[in-house]
Amino acid sequence: MARTVIDLDDDLLAEAQKALGTSTKVGTVNAALFEVVKRLRRQEFFDAIDSGEIDLTYDARDEASSGPHDQAAA
Repeated sequence: MARTVIDLDDDLLAEAQKALGTSTKVGTVNAALFEVVKRLRRQEFFDAIDSGEIDLTYDARDEASSGPHDQAAA
């Protein structure tokens, strides 16, 4: 893990600690970075759905129900 010296807004840090439930500066910064990355990944997922790259209407169970056992009974 990299060690970096940064200036932090004390009021914003306190608010972030409260929101994230953290008690240290390191924990708060790491939790905030994690939340930003999660938000970005969620947005990328929603964008993929919107663009049609991900199709949520597909159901693998539909294919399984029309497998070889159903064809033999027909």
